[in-house]
Amino acid sequence: MSNRKRSAALVTAAALAGAAVWASAPVATAEVVDVAYSCKTPIGDKSAVSPIDIKGVKSGSGYRITMSWQKGVSSSPVELGAGSMVPSATIKLGGDDSGTMTVTGAANQAAIPENTPIKINDLSGTYTPKKTGKVTFTAAVLTIKALGTTTTCTPTNSPGPSLTLDVTASDGGSGGSTGDGGSGDELPQTGPEDSAIALGTLGGTVLLAGAAGVLWLTRRNQQPR
Repeated sequence: MSNRKRSAALVTAAALAGAAVWASAPVATAEVVDVAYSCKTPIGDKSAVSPIDIKGVKSGSGYRITMSWQKGVSSSPVELGAGSMVPSATIKLGGDDSGTMTVTGAANQAAIPENTPIKINDLSGTYTPKKTGKVTFTAAVLTIKALGTTTTCTPTNSPGPSLTLDVTASDGGSGGSTGDGGSGDELPQTGPEDSAIALGTLGGTVLLAGAAGVLWLTRRNQQPR
């Protein structure tokens, strides 16, 4: 193969590699959404508003979904000792999917004083799509179990999605999807904008590396004058 043809082939390969990296970049948009909760507690009804953040991370053939509360919700008339409060929640799926998925988390590590808003630890679960498309994730029901009692908090302000994620089914199917509390090996976060930019930069790096290789081969094969 001539130097000119070899150079053209390398440039083409580098361009295709960069395009493949960019095309595989998952697209996600996230927004912190204020959720107004109405809570049914053992001692009566309570209400609270907390900003909710939901993020998605590629995990095996699915996506690790993490839900975060920026403010406490509800409260207890007595102190909740360490390990006595266990939260869980559901997330409503929309867009190209429907239904709900469940996210869970660990019990409180530190005691929660009486009459203090209960700060919920991050909750997570695995979402496994069986259909390629755009899926939204919206805060739904929060459940708090403590000292043998159950408190249920339901959004009352029809909050919008905290996360919109372009998902890819591992088998290329067109059926529904499943969400559970499983785990998997986590890959870099597919959060809003930053990951797409990072992967786009990676694609550019592949292109630059290919161009550098072309220059090196071209110069190496040039005959001394």
